Amino acid sequence: MIPPNVSLVKYDVPVLITKKQDNKIQNGPVIKGIPKEVNNTGPVPSSGLKSCGIKACDEKYSQAVEEILNSIIPPREWTENDKLWIQQVSSTPATRLDVINLQEELDRRLQQRQARETGICPVRRELYSQVFDELIRQVTINCAERGLLLLRVRDEIRMTIAAYQTLYESSVAFGMRKALQSEQGKVDLDGKVICYECLKV
Repeated sequence: MIPPNVSLVKYDVPVLITKKQDNKIQNGPVIKGIPKEVNNTGPVPSSGLKSCGIKACDEKYSQAVEEILNSIIPPREWTENDKLWIQQVSSTPATRLDVINLQEELDRRLQQRQARETGICPVRRELYSQVFDELIRQVTINCAERGLLLLRVRDEIRMTIAAYQTLYESSVAFGMRKALQSEQGKVDLDGKVICYECLKV
């Protein structure tokens, strides 16, 4: 089994899915690596989830939390040897040690992948995005409403970054056009200078 790209988000053990079960999966398209983003720009819905301490009730609560987690961070799916594998995000609560290990792993990967400390760096942005998703996962398990609110914050940040990226690309293209126009104007002026010098002679 070849697992997808290693992520800082904590996932459960991959599970082999048969073709019959494939039709029952409703958690997003087949992907290789990064899950499909979920854009939730509307008001934060109330999950209405409360653990009552009763076993049957707690099982429903856990199932509902898993559904919310799968909607926030869709399961990763990939095919190998005509077999479909699925890996859902973990619903295990995080401990203080898990958070410390997450921070250490982030620092290690930043150094390993030689991410820039300042300025625009796609590598640094990718790793911090994974850490934010993992923090959303941890928070959602304890409080679904707070997790959904953090999801909105995440999507707003991504939308803002995408807008700045579009603006930057447009500015670069505009600068290139102006540079070409200036170069062409310089050539035209040089030609006129040569013509005037010839007329003087």
